Amino acid sequence: MFVHRNIANIVSPTDINTSAVIDYAVGHLKVKHIVLCGHTNCGGAMAALSDKRVGGVLDTWLLPLKTVRLAHLEELNAIEDLKARAARIAELNVEAGIKVLMCNPVVQEAIKERGMQVHGCIFDLASGKIRDLGIGTGGKVVLGAHHDEVVRGKHAQLVFTNGNAAMAVKS
Repeated sequence: MFVHRNIANIVSPTDINTSAVIDYAVGHLKVKHIVLCGHTNCGGAMAALSDKRVGGVLDTWLLPLKTVRLAHLEELNAIEDLKARAARIAELNVEAGIKVLMCNPVVQEAIKERGMQVHGCIFDLASGKIRDLGIGTGGKVVLGAHHDEVVRGKHAQLVFTNGNAAMAVKS
């Protein structure tokens, strides 16, 4: 397992750190799966919902997330509850990150040549549940589509078996 984290879970094609991590993990370590996992109660998501400045370099860092907000402004503004709105922008941010990953040449080659898989999910901090957003290389899902949660009211694990990943529900 190779882990990369950053503020607000942003995957930017111009971030040299993220690009280096992807190149090393995919191109050199030959990982079989990339899991892009956002989370609820994300401070970056909350900040991106506002027009207020955070300050310093954080304003620049959050620009991709603010762009996601503008692209989905009507949908987000229709969500009255601020926590629910922040959770939705976190989901949309994972979707945007998956699109960036799927356009990365190293990722594209690994998918084509060795069947590497890309998964997008959200971790709900309040419940401890992981929800598969149904985006990535799963085959059953169209990139960019929003789907109902796969795990309904039960705990789940993302299980890797024989080069494949699936959400396994624990009773």
